[in-house]
Amino acid sequence: MTQTQRLNGIIRAWEQGKPAFSAFAKLDTQAAIEMADAPYDSIVFEMEHNPYDVTALGNALQFMLNRKAIVESGSVAPGVTPLARIPANGAEMNQAFAKQVLDRGVYGVIWPHVATVEQAYNAVGSCRYARPKNAPLYEPKGIRGDGPATAARYWGLSQPDYYAKADVWPLAPEGEILVGLMCESTEAISNLDDILANVPGIGFILIGEGDLSQELGYARQYEHPVVIDAMRKIADICRKYSVPLGNPHTTASNLDRLLQEGYRFLMSAPSRSYGVVGKGRELAGY
Repeated sequence: MTQTQRLNGIIRAWEQGKPAFSAFAKLDTQAAIEMADAPYDSIVFEMEHNPYDVTALGNALQFMLNRKAIVESGSVAPGVTPLARIPANGAEMNQAFAKQVLDRGVYGVIWPHVATVEQAYNAVGSCRYARPKNAPLYEPKGIRGDGPATAARYWGLSQPDYYAKADVWPLAPEGEILVGLMCESTEAISNLDDILANVPGIGFILIGEGDLSQELGYARQYEHPVVIDAMRKIADICRKYSVPLGNPHTTASNLDRLLQEGYRFLMSAPSRSYGVVGKGRELAGY
């Protein structure tokens, strides 16, 4: 593997000017086997509303590897990039959840309910190793504990090479780790401009339409004008800072609108997403 080869399929898609397609996955080996050959750029192991089990995560990650594909492509990375959504809300400041899933080998962490600059800073810092104070890209200060052996082995790298790549993109251009922050409250929307202006290293914003629509008084009415207006405010702010925006409820009916509005991380339910992915790639021109 060359040092310039991109391991993270989401980043690879974005660097090629394409949207990335994803879905939530259950934390079990059979789901991992099925998702490993699915037509996604990534999957997200759901550990917020499902049980948090890092042993099960480690097992699932192994079943994401397709050895035939590794031989044919020459890349040691899984063809479908695994991320994890952790159970800790941003306000809880639980860095340990990020540390543990990263140490198993995931390529990114999605943080629920991030609503302030302080919470966003903590999320990014929790996914970074410490750097000397005079080093470039020092901020946000890395607070991830040092335990790289399992993750480096999973990535197929030596530990020094893992350290070089285990930083947050796009702050570190060669980084392979994505920090996704969920924007799912009116407080988060009101603070999003400050968050994106003051916290480098945020890989993408994922709208939490369920919680947001609850607070707005239109629970799970994702096409309600009030909910859509709130989502467009988020989209406008993300566009201002060129931060990729994600939607967790992508369907055939809203796909065209989301692409036109600039969404670049599109998540759909696995049972109906294959058609959504195909249509999305056709609309995106690839």
